[in-house]
Amino acid sequence: MKRIAQTTRLRPEHREEYLALHRAVWPAVEAALHAAQIRNYSIFLHGDTLFAYYEYHGDDFEADLATIKADPESQRWWTFTDPCQEPWPDAPAGSRWSDIPEVWHLAEPPQS
Repeated sequence: MKRIAQTTRLRPEHREEYLALHRAVWPAVEAALHAAQIRNYSIFLHGDTLFAYYEYHGDDFEADLATIKADPESQRWWTFTDPCQEPWPDAPAGSRWSDIPEVWHLAEPPQS
């Protein structure tokens, strides 16, 4: 399992729109995430900073992400969410979100 954390900024003038969209995420968007082996996806908000965390449980991360990018309903969803986000300067080209490197993880306790 691979843990991924990302961040972007929320445009203050789109705050309510973005929150409303995420109160009712489209079932097809959630299905595309599940099909791509994405689990435990959460988005948090602090001020105008969005923080996302998810776990990838597949074997080919790039290929599975490509299926989401090719999904017509996910593409349509982004036409609503993308204008709400202001990428950080270090965001990869074509991305709204910047990856955050993991610096520590609490492992499971040893079994006795």
